Amino acid sequence: MTTSDDYRRAAAGFSERVDAVPTDAWERPAPCEGWVARDVVRHLVDWVPAFFDSAGGPALHADTSVDDDPVAAWHEVDRRLQAALDDPAIVASTISHPFAGEHRFDEAIATFVLADVVVHTWDLARAAGLDERLDATLVHDLYAGMSSLPAEIDSMMRSSGQYGDRIEVPADADDQAKLLALTGRTP
Repeated sequence: MTTSDDYRRAAAGFSERVDAVPTDAWERPAPCEGWVARDVVRHLVDWVPAFFDSAGGPALHADTSVDDDPVAAWHEVDRRLQAALDDPAIVASTISHPFAGEHRFDEAIATFVLADVVVHTWDLARAAGLDERLDATLVHDLYAGMSSLPAEIDSMMRSSGQYGDRIEVPADADDQAKLLALTGRTP
């Protein structure tokens, strides 16, 4: 599997939830403190393009505002991201982020974007009352990678507000519960 394939699978899960959010559910509280369902989409639609803008990457911004049409805004960013991942020249290009350092474009997606899309799929599903089951293979791989992060990187991510405090789950919990708890969410 390539990063393009992994992103396609992660984005498909998020897109499925975005497309299914009832009209009256966009303002329901999300698991992220102070956010509503619309803010979960806003985060990905705003943060991902801004990250790559500041790193000299391709333009990924949506033309549509999340306030006007969160579904259309997400699909615009998703299409641009997938097109970039399907372009060998962009995939092999190097981005240089002022805080995250230098990475190949596809490695930056794998490192900084995939987990965000997968975990926020759960956040959106929880807020909108949709199916909360995540792609088991992606969850397994993300949990394995994130649970083995060096302590200083884990600490940096938590202090930046990217994750809440780790929540304890039973040792026999499934990978999804462990991944969510690792990111400070109560499964």
